[in-house]
Parts: sequence; structure tokens; C-alpha cells
Amino acid sequence: MSIFSIATSGLSAASLRVSVAASNIANANTTGPLPGSGASAGAGSSGIAPTFPAAYVPLRVDQVAQSSGSTPGGTVATVSMVSPSFTAQSDPGAPFANQDGLVAAPNVDLVGEFVELETAKYSFIANAKVIQAYAETTDTLLDIKT
Repeated sequence: MSIFSIATSGLSAASLRVSVAASNIANANTTGPLPGSGASAGAGSSGIAPTFPAAYVPLRVDQVAQSSGSTPGGTVATVSMVSPSFTAQSDPGAPFANQDGLVAAPNVDLVGEFVELETAKYSFIANAKVIQAYAETTDTLLDIKT
């Protein structure tokens, strides 16, 4: 695997980290009914009772070294759901709160999400520097030949 493709895979992983962290931060306060409370959306609801969408399911990025054949290199990032995806939170004023006044809140760690953003930022910078050094080295080698 070439230096360029290794750095490009790092850029892609950093971009995915930013996207997932931004989505989690933006939806951190998106609550919904607790599963099994009877107020959730879906088939099987009877009567004219309103249904409400489920709480946002936070995501995480799992990043591992890429190993393909005899020339490993680079990284692969995949998105998966955080488990458990929600925590019970008190909000008795919510129309979908259960009899105890609880709703499902996304299990988002805001501090951890901002750390993910910073990590992705520095990873992006480092991989961009590798691509820049690769381009400069290639240009220098081409200048030597001419």
C-alpha cells in the first residue's frame, strides 16, 4: 500500500469521526419515550393515541489497522451504535413520559464527543502533512531526473 493511500485512509477516518461526533452532539438532547412505555412509534399501536419517535441512538466510530494480504497499511473506520443507547431521564412535562415521569435520553458523553473532535482534528492535520511531504518529495525526485 502506498504512503498516499495510507494517509488518505487516515483522512477518511478522521472525517467520519467528525461527522459522527457532530451528529451525537447535535442530538444529545433529543429525547423520546422509554422502550416499552406504550408511547413509542411503530406498528401495533391501537386507538387514536399519538405516537412519538424514539430517542436518538448515538453512534461511535471503531477504527482498526487495515490488513490486506501481504501489504498491510492504513486504517479502516466503521460506525456502530453505542450500547446502551439511552438512559432514563426525568422529564415529567414531556407528553411521552411514562407514569414515573421518565423519558429515554441518548447516552451521549459530551466531553467524550469533544475529545473525539479534537482527536479527529489532529489526525486530519497529521495525515494532511504526510500527503504534503509525499507531494514535495515526489516533486523533488522529478526535479532531480530532469
